[in-house]
Amino acid sequence: MLDYQHVPVLAQEVISLVCWRQGGTYVDATIGGAGHARLLLDAAGAQARLIGIDQDPAALEAAGKVLRDKAGQVTLVHSNFVHLRAILTERGLAPVDGVLFDLGVSSPQLDVARRGFSYQHDAPLDMRMDPTSPTTAAHLVANLSEPELAKVIFDYGEERWAKRIATFIVKRRQASPIETTGDLVEIIKAAIPAGARRQGPHPARRTFQALRIAVNRELEFLEKTLIDAVKILKPKGRLAVISFHSLEDRIVKETFSRLALRCECPPDLPICVCGKRAEIEILTKRPIVPTEVEVAQNPRARSAKLRVAEKVLPDEGDEY
Repeated sequence: MLDYQHVPVLAQEVISLVCWRQGGTYVDATIGGAGHARLLLDAAGAQARLIGIDQDPAALEAAGKVLRDKAGQVTLVHSNFVHLRAILTERGLAPVDGVLFDLGVSSPQLDVARRGFSYQHDAPLDMRMDPTSPTTAAHLVANLSEPELAKVIFDYGEERWAKRIATFIVKRRQASPIETTGDLVEIIKAAIPAGARRQGPHPARRTFQALRIAVNRELEFLEKTLIDAVKILKPKGRLAVISFHSLEDRIVKETFSRLALRCECPPDLPICVCGKRAEIEILTKRPIVPTEVEVAQNPRARSAKLRVAEKVLPDEGDEY
């Protein structure tokens, strides 16, 4: 098993906002190395219950070891968080008191070269969080058309040189397969003009982010999953989301805003006829970000943003 020493980001802020009831049932939908889960169980007490979900078997194995002394309180599930609602309803565990999402790739996944997430190490071009998934980054690079590649790199990586990088990828794969992270980094560096490479982050950073998101379909079902999470919360239950880039945070912010909206009637109507009620109250009017001290201790926390909401309505007639 890989060394899953993952430092939980914004740990105290998460626990203080999510753990609102002792002895409650909580879900860590991206349990990773169980850093947040451990603190959450400690705060919620011996009668609390935790459901930990992760698509990475190595993360679940690490979580099991970290939570070994609390095994009677913990249920670990190998799955993607997109199945959150089904996981809980099938096990009779809904409704719950809190749900946490810690989005994106974890430090252990980045640090293990063979996983293929990092542009810092030459390794197979993989990037799968769930190693049983059939689609790798190498598969996308080999099979997507040039316009499809450009769209993925631009939409998910916000890379200004997306079209040029896609052109270089297609030209290179016609000559030889692109099989390693080193191959891809070489192509990206050739595609981006030297002047542009001298500024900003590593030239491969945005393209690698884009391919990782596409391989793991990280944004595809995020809005639906957040809505499902609200559905399986008890009234006053908390939903917390930590995001690490603007694409994730935008979806979280916009989804929260829609769920917190009370009335959708035109402003010129004298009374409300839509009947819409707010489903959540947003507890973080602005996202919580790490302190300078935390970033100094854990540089990978620098881009983290935490948003938290509280459910305000029961789901009338809804079966959990």
